[in-house]
Amino acid sequence: MSALFPALVAGSDRPALRFGAADPLSYAELAGAAGALAVRIRDTGRVAVWATSTAETAVAVLAALLAGVPAVPLNPRTGQRELAHILGDSTPGAVLAGRADELPEALAAVPRIDVEVRAAAAADVRGAGSADVRGAGSGDARATGPAVEEPDDAESPALIVYTSGTTGPPKGVVLSRRAIAASLDALEDAWAWTAEDVLVHALPLFHVHGLILGVLGPLRRGGEVRHLGAFSVEGVARELGEGGGTMLFGVPTMYHRLAEALPHHPALVRALAGARLLVSGSAALPVHDHALITAATGRTVIERYGMTETLMNTSVLVGSGARPGSVGLPLRGVELRLVEEDGSVLDAYDGETVGEIQVKGPNLFTAYLNRPDATAAAFADGGWFRTGDMAVREADGSVRIVGRKATDLIKSGGYKIGAGEIENALLDHPEVSEAAVTGEPDRDLGERIVAWVVPVDPASPPAADALAAHVAAQLAPHKRPREVRYLTALPRNDMGKILKKALPEALRG
Repeated sequence: MSALFPALVAGSDRPALRFGAADPLSYAELAGAAGALAVRIRDTGRVAVWATSTAETAVAVLAALLAGVPAVPLNPRTGQRELAHILGDSTPGAVLAGRADELPEALAAVPRIDVEVRAAAAADVRGAGSADVRGAGSGDARATGPAVEEPDDAESPALIVYTSGTTGPPKGVVLSRRAIAASLDALEDAWAWTAEDVLVHALPLFHVHGLILGVLGPLRRGGEVRHLGAFSVEGVARELGEGGGTMLFGVPTMYHRLAEALPHHPALVRALAGARLLVSGSAALPVHDHALITAATGRTVIERYGMTETLMNTSVLVGSGARPGSVGLPLRGVELRLVEEDGSVLDAYDGETVGEIQVKGPNLFTAYLNRPDATAAAFADGGWFRTGDMAVREADGSVRIVGRKATDLIKSGGYKIGAGEIENALLDHPEVSEAAVTGEPDRDLGERIVAWVVPVDPASPPAADALAAHVAAQLAPHKRPREVRYLTALPRNDMGKILKKALPEALRG
């Protein structure tokens, strides 16, 4: 296949990426650093990457991709037991980390290679993709390493990204070069993504959203990445404003904070209004945050839908107007269908009939590492991947996700109800700050709807009856909560997703 990063191979003085307040790396400098490291690791087997939000992580992953060595991004906040499982499962030959990084005891037995971001910048590098690389090997800046060439095999493993482990130990999702290229190129179409775009974000780099979309995506296009290092309203305003950023990627928690800041932050209003594209992902963006941002800036936030195993499946298309609650249409090359519990395919485009999303296409993962049983179970006949996400389809074919099959599909009184739409209705109530909805066993209804609510004013929460009536008026009587539980905050993971299985513990806490 052709190079994943043509601009990196060519090299130039154009800015490629910048983290925080550090000086940017040009494509030539990035090629030098990644190419030098690629020579050192090309016979390593697999490499783990201590995935901090730094340029060292970007250089490490790019080096692995250039060398044809599968990279395993490690979340620095992973607990010891889970980290030990990931290391035992993936058996990396080395761990790549920044020189200043302190690694946990679980990594003590894995050979460490420190990542140098600037060391090879002045070396004689004639394109890290195909030319000799100086400054590699023993660290002698005058040494010339053998040529580093990207693998030609599109099916060769590029990344092994571990799932969150919500239904058991984390599984290693093997992502090929083919899957990465197909997904990023489909987004080029959907978002009119070009080399002129400057992407701003603050997403973690151990996950598909921040690493593949947020770093590899701009570099594949030949554009620029501005990573804030850590999310802040001021950082977004600065980089999208005077910094010249054109695109913003975020998760709902980030957009919620931006929406709350807009009434008091004229510079943020101007910055968001001037952006070409605002994209939210990893969880549903509440409708009221959509409305607040659009009202203040005139800009709409685009949502897309993907997961570790599939990369990107659907997106609202740039220029298609406001579509709150929708994740848009299937991307180029992606086939999507909704399926009943008995496996029958739904042919309903009514915005009401709920089914499980199944997809197939070049964006799909290759396998779960060392888990042929789990890989086989994940696919239906014909190569359709079972996502576990429940959705409805509108008349135009666009998809609206109502929740996860395991946690968000509630069967109550003979109805199939998605938790997501009830959560959006609750968030429309002026006295509700955050909301989650689950189903619990009920002798009469099968399952009853339970709302978990963070009030705007904890000292004076809205009455449960008032919230139930509000939902019934917005949606339908059978979708009203039968019970309301009040919390001071909802438990969330690093990507801002609500951890519904942790809600009872949060209530006790």
